[in-house]
Order: sequence, then C-alpha cells, then structure tokens
Amino acid sequence: MRILLVGAGGVGSAAVAIAARRGFFEHLVVADYVLERAQDAVRAVDDPRFTAARVDASDEASVTRLLTEHRCDVLLNATDPRFVMPLFRAALTAGSDYLDMAMSLSRPHPERPYEECGVKLGDEQFALENQWRELGRLALLGIGVEPGLSDVFARYAADELFDSIEEIGIRDGADLEVEGLAFAPSFSVWTMIEECLNPPVIWEAGRRWFTTPPFSEPEIFDFPEGIGPLECVNVEHEEVILVPRHLDVGRVTFKYGLGSEVINTLKTLHQLGLDRTDPVSVGGVEVSPRDVVAACLPDPLTLGERMHGKTCAGTWVKGVKDGRPREVYLYHVVDNQWSMSTYGSQAVVWQTAVNPVIALELMAGKVWGGAGVMGPEAMPPKPFLDLLVDYGSPWGMREH
Repeated sequence: MRILLVGAGGVGSAAVAIAARRGFFEHLVVADYVLERAQDAVRAVDDPRFTAARVDASDEASVTRLLTEHRCDVLLNATDPRFVMPLFRAALTAGSDYLDMAMSLSRPHPERPYEECGVKLGDEQFALENQWRELGRLALLGIGVEPGLSDVFARYAADELFDSIEEIGIRDGADLEVEGLAFAPSFSVWTMIEECLNPPVIWEAGRRWFTTPPFSEPEIFDFPEGIGPLECVNVEHEEVILVPRHLDVGRVTFKYGLGSEVINTLKTLHQLGLDRTDPVSVGGVEVSPRDVVAACLPDPLTLGERMHGKTCAGTWVKGVKDGRPREVYLYHVVDNQWSMSTYGSQAVVWQTAVNPVIALELMAGKVWGGAGVMGPEAMPPKPFLDLLVDYGSPWGMREH
C-alpha cells in the first residue's frame, strides 16, 4: 500500500508516529501546506518509507498530481473540514481510495435552523457515491475516534451484544487540564467552533434527522477510569448521520462533556461574531474572525507537555438482549502521560490518529474494503477492535 497523508498538524504527525511502528505499507508521503511541518514529521520517525512534500489542500489539481506522481493507493485526509471536498474529489479523480476523520460541512436550514436540517454533514460526499461505486474505490468517511471508533463500537454492539437497539448515544468526556491556560482546546479550535455552535442533529426512526438549539438536552454522564460525572450536551456530529445508514436503531445522539466554562466561551465568541468564517475588513486587510481566534490560541500540537489527565470516547447503547433490557457503554480511554511518553503525542490527537492507521492496515490486508461512500459502521468491527488492542491501547465495556 502506498499512502498520501495530507495534513501534518497534530493528528497527521501522530498518525506518522503510529504508522512508523507498523509494516503494512510500502510508502507514505506526508504533505502539508507548510513543507517544514511535513519534513519535521518525517524526520521524527527516521524511516525511509516516509517522504515529505508540499501541497495546498484546497488545490484539487495539485493533490491529484501528487497522488499520481507517487502512485498512491489511498489518500488520508488529516486536515480540517474546510478541505474535505477538494481532497475527496482529488482522490476520486486519481482513482485512489480515501479516508477522512471529519465529513463535508453542513449548512443550517435558512428558515428553521433549530428544527430542520439544511445541508447535513457529509451530504456533498454522499451525493458522489455512484461515481465511487462505478470506479470500484472506497471512500471511508469519519474514521477518527469520534466519528470512527464510536461507530465501530455501535456496529459491535449491534452484531454481538443486542437483539434490538432502542438508542445509541455517543458520549465524550475528559478531565484534561493544561497548565497556565483557562481555555486551550485539545484539538482544532476551528473545528470545535464549527461543531459546537452549529445546530445539533438528532436521529429518530419515525422522524429521521432533525435539529435542536446548541447545547440542548443537558445530562450528567459518569465517565469511567476516574474521569467521573460530567454534564454533556448535544453537539453536531457525524455519527448521528452515519450510524442510522447501516444500523436499525430508534434514536441516535451525540453529547459532549464540554463544561460550563467552554460553553460560555463559545457562546461569547458567537455573540461577538468571532465564530464567523466569512472575511471582514480590518485596516484594509480581509480576515476571517474564526481564523483570528485560532491564530490567537496555542497549537494543540504543542500542548502535550503541559497537559494532564485522561480523555474518553465511547458509545452508550440501550436495547434488548434475550428478551431482557440491557444498557452498555463501550469506551476507549487514553491517558495523556502514556501517549506523551510512548509516542510524544498529546492524548486527544493520538486517540484520533490511531484509528485511521488501523483502518489503513485492515484495508491493506483486504479485511476492510468495498466500493462506494461508507462510514466505519459498515465494516466488520471485531478485527478493528482486536487491532486496537494490538496497537497497545485496549478498549473497555461497562454494563449499566
């Protein structure tokens, strides 16, 4: 397998460090808009299978040329969601498979944003599904940790643990703290603003997809391994779009344990218009307010040494097994001290990056495959979960 990885930020660099310990691929090209960042990721692993390149992720033709030049079988997109569609189309044009960790952007309903969906996450990608099928290539969407591992958990529950499922709820929480910083997102703040301030999407079998106001339906969820109870709220996320496409389930939600301080900060950014992506004129220079916010905050890649605590991603499932009610929480916890000492990556980016590398290994071995546009819940879950353990990061299950 020959791989093009686009994006050498926190998640991309962590994926390089993880992949370097595996033998399933022949060559991996690390490409970034900032060549030095790609070179740093390659130098860190000191492995002849890796090379660095410069590419503009918004330039579809340039990405297509890079895929062709290096004879890449697959493109792994480790950029933020703004670049999903040019990278997605470039892989299609080049005849390569494609993986990403976040789907094409949504757009709220113009008149009823907190009741009805407008353009949903991934709609632009699924619109091209027939072209991927005709080409016989696979576009695997949302294969980070959430979405990604959370979808694998959902499929595992459906296959192995339940006869019927009433509700699937993705629940994410952490007790991570960064020394000296009151507000320091552990992943891209651009993405955090996007998913937290957009209208959250909920799936119900009789109603299909609909929206609610941001931060709706608060609940207290008790996270495992010492993290403890956190208030979780509805957030727009890909699992709510993906899971009902392949699993028979009555309701799907995604709730994030943001905490009141983060929620208040995000609300303030929105009230001030600093979450906007369209440029404003400042002294004759056109700038995006959201890009300014991102530039003023520390790069998540640099926070690992100052970060302490654990992060938990998981899937709560409620249903029936052998005629009896059942509830379980399937989860994956990463301790920042472990990820930093073992890989040099902070917990959130490592937990995200390990999953596409596992998926690539399964694709290289023909364990995962197919043609079309799919999510992880379309694939057999047990080989993935077995490899996660083999990668040194076991998952857990708690009966409720």
